[in-house]
Amino acid sequence: MPRLSRMTLDRLDPAVARPGYARDEQAIGIVHLGIGAFHRAHQAAYTDAAMAAGDRDWAIAGVSLRSAGVRDALVPQDSLYTLTERGAQAPRVALIGAIRDVIVAPEAPAAVTALIAAPATRIVTLTVTEKAYFGRPDGSLDIAAVQAAGQTIFHHLAAGIAQRRASGAPGLTIVSCDNLAHNGALLHRRLAAWLDRVDNATRDWFERECACPATMVDRIVPAVDAATRDDVAAAIGVYDAAAIVTEPFHQWVIEDRFAGARPRWEVAGAQFVGDVAAFERAKLRMLNGAHSALAYLGLLAGHTFVHEAVADTAIAPVVERLMRQEAAASLATERGSGGGIDARDYADRLLQRFRNPGLPHRLSQIATDGSQKIPQRWLEPMAANARAGRSSPATLRALAAWLLHIRGDGAPVSDPLAAPLAALWAQAGSTGIAEALFAEGGLLAGQWHPNATDLALLRQEMSDLDAPPPVRHHDG
Repeated sequence: MPRLSRMTLDRLDPAVARPGYARDEQAIGIVHLGIGAFHRAHQAAYTDAAMAAGDRDWAIAGVSLRSAGVRDALVPQDSLYTLTERGAQAPRVALIGAIRDVIVAPEAPAAVTALIAAPATRIVTLTVTEKAYFGRPDGSLDIAAVQAAGQTIFHHLAAGIAQRRASGAPGLTIVSCDNLAHNGALLHRRLAAWLDRVDNATRDWFERECACPATMVDRIVPAVDAATRDDVAAAIGVYDAAAIVTEPFHQWVIEDRFAGARPRWEVAGAQFVGDVAAFERAKLRMLNGAHSALAYLGLLAGHTFVHEAVADTAIAPVVERLMRQEAAASLATERGSGGGIDARDYADRLLQRFRNPGLPHRLSQIATDGSQKIPQRWLEPMAANARAGRSSPATLRALAAWLLHIRGDGAPVSDPLAAPLAALWAQAGSTGIAEALFAEGGLLAGQWHPNATDLALLRQEMSDLDAPPPVRHHDG
């Protein structure tokens, strides 16, 4: 079967929607750092819709920060790929043309600098995961870790911004699309700290000329395996090495604060608001918090996919309580935190999305980098509930599952703190691991301060989850 490219578009199934614009007439206006599956299912699709509505010169140059895999999949296809939405209705497939090129940063760091510095580039977007922001427990930038890591987002952004300043190019809007609380302010603060270290004049220019708006992004995008790519190929008539499969739902809430022009992402449903924080907390605590609970509880129970875990009668009540009672209550406690959402309706829609069997979302994918995720997903809402005199037993059970996960139960541990977490387990054991992590001076101390009752419940939940399953006897 031929591979997707401009030369094979005549073989593409006619039902596949095509880009509604001339790709060759679109100059690059956006540089995206961290060009993975989520970006191609989310920001690139929004940009594709904006250009189809008549916006010009917003094509995307993608930057892979580590491996060449995405470049090697996309570039031979002229950076074209298909986006398949699978839900209750028949699948919908669209050809996305918003990406013009992909470069691999370790191979060509100067090219990354030149892209960011180009006067035609007006926006840089990022999906680089929580760990790429190099945060310390107090929220500041871990400068020593950035220095030790070599080429990071801070190196690339600093070099590009410095070159823009020197050439007289206008300021940039730098948009974090990662699941971090206050992601715009966090990116601004840490990038300013790095510029302070390397170039004070550029730091001053950055403060005056650039903007880092906050965002909230939402779309479930599972990793695509070979079998899924074969399924897509059978459906569309050509082989797409960069195929993306996702759900029909998507959401993007963006702080309306830009240094210059922007695409009309609203034509695809983006919301521009004065304050993203309320939407952000609701999503982090209810959706992402439930997703993490499903991941760790599901992996311990031997499940592989989200839809399997949410169907488990031992897991579903825990996740529902976490969403409907504990996360929702924490939002109500913090004035304005819920963004005016109906928590009951939001939970109903989330559970429906989780149950989608057409979207096999691996629990192991969600379970990665847990130490970077659970503070905003679980610890902050538990702290809010504790201040209001409420307990959080479902979240504590999920936290117990994570503690067993980082011990090595259920699935391999993929976490930037895997080594120190393993060392803490070896030192503290099951009776002391919670204190070693969350009590004053602990590795993850800060947001949540467990009391004696919390610690006792965590130990009990770990013991319950660690127990062998009961022997089932059958008559006859």
